[in-house]
Amino acid sequence: MTAAATSTLTQAQARTWLERWDRQQEYYIPDREQRFDVVVDVVADVVHRDDPLVIDLGIGPGSLAHRLLDRIPGASIVGVDADPLLMRLGATARPDDRIRTVLADLRSAGWYDELGLERAPDAYVSSTALHWMDRGPLRDLIHVCRRNLTPGGVFVDADHLYESPERTSRLDLLGQALTQQRIERAGVLENEDWQGWWDAVEEAPELVGLVTERDGGLDHTITDRATAGDYLDFLGEAGFTDVGVVWQYGDDRVVVGLA
Repeated sequence: MTAAATSTLTQAQARTWLERWDRQQEYYIPDREQRFDVVVDVVADVVHRDDPLVIDLGIGPGSLAHRLLDRIPGASIVGVDADPLLMRLGATARPDDRIRTVLADLRSAGWYDELGLERAPDAYVSSTALHWMDRGPLRDLIHVCRRNLTPGGVFVDADHLYESPERTSRLDLLGQALTQQRIERAGVLENEDWQGWWDAVEEAPELVGLVTERDGGLDHTITDRATAGDYLDFLGEAGFTDVGVVWQYGDDRVVVGLA
């Protein structure tokens, strides 16, 4: 991280950006806090140690990581992401020596080796990140996670997942409709959206260095979208003994693989 990238960003500014980030995420995930609770509940219930090592896949600004630490204060979290701006915002707003971040692309073959771990993780968690991966890289990632996991460990992913790649099956359309109705009832339609947040980031003087370092960010082009069924198939193929959806509202699901 260069000095130019961080010299003008204060903790107060970073916290303001993260508050805006949380609100724009709720524009799409009105039950985001409940979904976080489910992910943390799974880890707390499955991993029977007070000091688990957790890998946060696509940690972003650390929203899930901090909620996990609130529940399991003895945990250590290694977060991996390809977006230096989001990770730096999180580290500046809420510094915590229990969280270590690694800049790496989860679609690359060597992402796990870049983590520099001294022991196998007890859990892999992710929230609203892995849907940016095509089927092939996602399958590879899940297999890597299973090979590098302590006995009795867990993989937990919370995301918008669909029955068909085109998201046009009758169940997909119903799920999207249910989510939209929930959004309207939650009153979050006036929130800033994803594009609006990023447009504002691009114009913020205190983020100029980080915007430059980010250099456009991760390519979000998907050519072979994984379905909800693919996630379960990949987990089973990788050797997770029990796989399934433990929570769902509309098109929003939490998928679990137990080792």
